Amino acid sequence: MNLTCRHLPGATLIAVAGEVDTTTSTHLEDYIDQQRERLDQHLIIDMSELSFLDSSGLAVLLAAATLARAHGVGVHLAGLRPMPARLLEITGARRAVTVYDHVEQAIASVEALNLVNPSERA
Repeated sequence: MNLTCRHLPGATLIAVAGEVDTTTSTHLEDYIDQQRERLDQHLIIDMSELSFLDSSGLAVLLAAATLARAHGVGVHLAGLRPMPARLLEITGARRAVTVYDHVEQAIASVEALNLVNPSERA
């Protein structure tokens, strides 16, 4: 698994590549916690290079979504490949996050949300 981060106004963008399973999900969780500058900022996760996601990785995403929702923001997933998308669909987890085809769409959506709610800006 490879992780990269970019900070945007009102959001943290994390790109996840490779596989997230029981051996790597804790690393993903720690990385998300370390990279988020503020809990009241949206979290965008670029999953376009994520080939595999198991239930432990899904649990990390759902925990991040619960925390974000508690602070009035959301988790935005972009570029889902078929396998991770199917896992989100069959478990019902897709209801807890917002899904976009491309990361650019997620960024534009968060920018629009931040215009509506300027207090979310960094």
